[in-house]
Amino acid sequence: MLEFAILGLLQESPMHGYELRKELTAKLGAIRAAISYGSLYPTLRRLQAAGWITEAAETPATAEEVPALTSRRGRVVYKITAEGKERFAQLIAQAGPETYDDTGFGVHFAFFARTDQATRLRILEGRRRKIEERREGLRDVLGRAAERLDAYTLELQRHGLDACEREVRWLEELIANERSGRAPTVPQLGTAGGRREDNSPPPPGETRKERP
Repeated sequence: MLEFAILGLLQESPMHGYELRKELTAKLGAIRAAISYGSLYPTLRRLQAAGWITEAAETPATAEEVPALTSRRGRVVYKITAEGKERFAQLIAQAGPETYDDTGFGVHFAFFARTDQATRLRILEGRRRKIEERREGLRDVLGRAAERLDAYTLELQRHGLDACEREVRWLEELIANERSGRAPTVPQLGTAGGRREDNSPPPPGETRKERP
């Protein structure tokens, strides 16, 4: 998934490692915790070895980008190659089971604007099936073993079930939009801390904050 995200970001413009890390954080949001940033530079080296990215000229590092007690050395800028663009096209067209899991779905969803409609629809429908199966498993646990669970475990199971139900509704709305050719509706943000004012479920990995 990190390979896919890096190639997708470098499609937009060449970047050095610091910029890539910032853009990964911004692009992937709540799912970024599932991706190890300790593997960023090893992944960059592997992509270079495969011929999918290459190094451009170094640019001088600014004072803000150099950690304390380290040298201000030049930053290596990475750019995608023609072969890398072909590789990204292969990855973005995938719609198999790996794109239905939490991390795989989140990374692919982050690049949905550059994914064709048919692939988006297959991924959304696969993700919905995945979450529906998860929802039914939680319902089964609550139906058969609720009396054997302590109060905290029971509350955790109920929280998971609620999250599944909200995500299924969210996915069904996205699927309906895709089938009708509409883009997702951008939620309106309130003025109090930028919180959501609508009742739509949050994206995967994000927890809704209730208004006081």
